[in-house]
Amino acid sequence: MKVLWFLPTHGDSRYLGTSDGAREVSYDYLRQIAQAADNLGYYGVLTPVGRSCEDPWVVTSSLIGATKNLRFLVALRPGLIQPSLGARTAATFDRLSGGRLLINLVTGGDPNELAGDGVFTSHAERYEASEEFIRIWREINTRSHAGEPLDFEGKHLSVKGAKLLYPPIQNPYPPVWFGGSSDAAHDLAAEHADTYLTWGEPPAEVAKKVADVKARAAKRGRKITAGVRLHVIVRDTEEKAWAAAEELISRLDDETVGRAQSAFAKMDSEGQRRMAALHAGGVKRSRADLEISPNLWAGVGLVRGGAGTALVGSPEQVAAKLKEYADVGADTFILSGYPHLEEAYRFAELVFPLLPLEHGANDKLPGQKLTGPFGEVIGNHFVPKHSEPKQAAAS
Repeated sequence: MKVLWFLPTHGDSRYLGTSDGAREVSYDYLRQIAQAADNLGYYGVLTPVGRSCEDPWVVTSSLIGATKNLRFLVALRPGLIQPSLGARTAATFDRLSGGRLLINLVTGGDPNELAGDGVFTSHAERYEASEEFIRIWREINTRSHAGEPLDFEGKHLSVKGAKLLYPPIQNPYPPVWFGGSSDAAHDLAAEHADTYLTWGEPPAEVAKKVADVKARAAKRGRKITAGVRLHVIVRDTEEKAWAAAEELISRLDDETVGRAQSAFAKMDSEGQRRMAALHAGGVKRSRADLEISPNLWAGVGLVRGGAGTALVGSPEQVAAKLKEYADVGADTFILSGYPHLEEAYRFAELVFPLLPLEHGANDKLPGQKLTGPFGEVIGNHFVPKHSEPKQAAAS
């Protein structure tokens, strides 16, 4: 498995839908999260994109020198940047970071936000333009290693003599990740993506989407990996985890949920529609209704757009759920939790030892490789030992 974390450039808090317990999005805080993810052994971090976020390229480039191994999954948005400039930006980042860039192709799903950025195309037209964009971007990168220019004339985009003089370190280009639930999205992923992403629907639904995209890719003579974007709420016991989930939404009110759901309903994203259906557009509020699959909770989506589900449970339950997704072909996970700094540690310490990680983070965690005392030294002489949970007394 590959496990990535998340940089909350749109804000962070201990409670959803309120400023209570909120944290300022500052460079120092984002650096703390990135360095924690790097030291704990996460494969990389995803940075969100949109008008509600700080710019992902500025933020992540500022963190290159603050990290060592961490990869950065950064968005390219067709319509907001030309593919040749996108190729130069990505190549520069890849070289300066020592080959640690991953590309997140984002078509956009909020017509109001897109209009504010000067993009007035329909859902179908955006996918046509995105297909041309990533085709040009990939070809410019591929040709850069031989110093060859590119001519391309499409319906939405054209270039003549496009050339990338300084190729990226990763050959032929930094891997392309792409997520979407519509038929057009599946075709685009099958044709151009290296990793297909989906938000955290129940495993049976994820299985259908992953199988469809991989089948479409196979018809094109390509192989593609798949990943799932999820939140996580993991605690020592299932009871504590569900209590934390309830606490996360404990300060929500009907007005806030209604305003969020009204905004989401105006989007033309198929993925957002599927997320909203999991909690019936905010109608479902109880744990019994929001637990849409064992240990999969739709409560985050009451007020958060995009990824709206969380894995909730003990370390063993969360690990088992991730393995369930892996069994249906999705072996990459982009995770997050509130607040993101503490939850990065909590998930790594509790769940990483239970997972078959490709990036070998297990020996970096406290207690896994003893290179110094972990925990406070006892009585000025004794290194603390690992203790087994005490069993409750029989009644």
